[in-house]
Amino acid sequence: MPPNATDTDFNADPEININNSKHINHGQQITKENTNNYALNIFQSSMNLLAHILIGAVVGVSIIYSFRGELSAFYLHIVLCVIGYQLLMAEAIIGLCPNSGWADSLTFVDKRRAHTVMQVVGSALAIAGSIIMALTKSVNWDTLHGQFGLVAMVFTAVSLVNGLTSLYAYEFRKCLSGNLSKITHICFGIVAFVTSGISLCYGFDKGGFRNWATPPLAYTMMGFTACFTFIIIINPTITFFNKSIRVFK
Repeated sequence: MPPNATDTDFNADPEININNSKHINHGQQITKENTNNYALNIFQSSMNLLAHILIGAVVGVSIIYSFRGELSAFYLHIVLCVIGYQLLMAEAIIGLCPNSGWADSLTFVDKRRAHTVMQVVGSALAIAGSIIMALTKSVNWDTLHGQFGLVAMVFTAVSLVNGLTSLYAYEFRKCLSGNLSKITHICFGIVAFVTSGISLCYGFDKGGFRNWATPPLAYTMMGFTACFTFIIIINPTITFFNKSIRVFK
């Protein structure tokens, strides 16, 4: 071999070989992480899409049932509560979740604004629907449907007020810890949403709806409600525990 020739298959500097090996391993690690993140994103998107579909089915059937005749106080109660709890409040929670669909293109600040608007409007409709029904009855809260509805209304009202302190946590920092305000807001919101779903399931089990929709459809609506309620509370529950752990540490 001539004196000035080099063997292209041989690297004279062993450190270069080591560095190249590190770059390859690092690249493989990044690719693996990207693959895991992609799979998680697909799973989250699929769950949120399923929740949107189930919400649409439950709210749609409930509204059709309510508008089948004269819109009395009873049917107005159904419309206001279902739109307030299962539509607006549900979408407000989903909007803060990763891969939520309609809120993905929004900035975090705009997501919080949309969450606040939908929560305020949804809470107002739900509370108004509960009050309308309570005023038309001589005896209230004597059924499981009414009792869970009462719990949902109380926690919704508390969560609404607590949400304002959470939204203005910086301004209220001297009176109330920002982390504590956010943790309690998440907790109250979860309780309000879950109990509203349970109350709706007991509503579907009432004779009026079962006779109109048939028992199989009534059980289907209960299953849909339980399913999207579970999907929706996963992210806020994880956030609640993570924030609680950080506070107590």
